[in-house]
Amino acid sequence: MSHYLYLVRHGEHQDAEHGLRDGTLSERGKRQATLIADRLSGVPFDRVCHSPLEAATSTARIMRDRLPAIEPEPSTLLFDCIPSGPTTEMPEVYKKFFGGITEEEIVAGQAQMDDAVAEWFTPSMNDRHELLITHNAVIAWFVREVFQAPAWRWMGTNVAHTSLTIVRIRSAKPPELVTLNDLAHLPVELRTGLPVPQPL
Repeated sequence: MSHYLYLVRHGEHQDAEHGLRDGTLSERGKRQATLIADRLSGVPFDRVCHSPLEAATSTARIMRDRLPAIEPEPSTLLFDCIPSGPTTEMPEVYKKFFGGITEEEIVAGQAQMDDAVAEWFTPSMNDRHELLITHNAVIAWFVREVFQAPAWRWMGTNVAHTSLTIVRIRSAKPPELVTLNDLAHLPVELRTGLPVPQPL
C-alpha cells in the first residue's frame, strides 16, 4: 500500500515582486489556485492541510470552493521556515543567504521539519492521499528527505506557485519522488514563482 503526499506551493501573492514572503493572493494567484484544484479534482483525498500563512490559507480556501469534498485544516508544521543552517560542506555561494537569518530561526525551522517528516513520511496500511498546501522551503525539504541528501541540499530545489510535487511512501521501499514542480495545469502566462537565475 502507498501513502501519497501531494505538495502544492501556494498561489502568487501581491507582494511577491517586492520580495515579501507572504501576502494576499494576486489575481493571477487566484487563477493558479483554481487550476490546481481542477487538476486534482479526481484524487480521493483523505486529508488536506495548509500553512496558516495568508497566501497558503487563501489558496486552500479557493481549492475547497472548487472541491467541496475536502475540508482543509491549518497546520503549523507547514509554516514557511528555514529548515537548516550553514554547514562546512555547503558551497560558499549559498552561505550569503544566511546573513540575515538568526540562530533562533534555524533551530525553530529544524525542529518544525523534524516534526513534519515524522507526521507525513509514514507508510500507511491502506492507500492514502494527503494534500499539503505550503511553501517552497517546506517542499524543498521534503524532496531532500526523499533522497536523504545533506541538509543544505534543500536550497537547490525551487518550485513555482501552485506547482505539483508528489511523493510516494511505502513500508518496504524508500520514499519515491513521483513528480516535481509539475506545471501542466497552468498556461505559460500563469507560471510564476521561479527565481531569476543569478550568476554564481
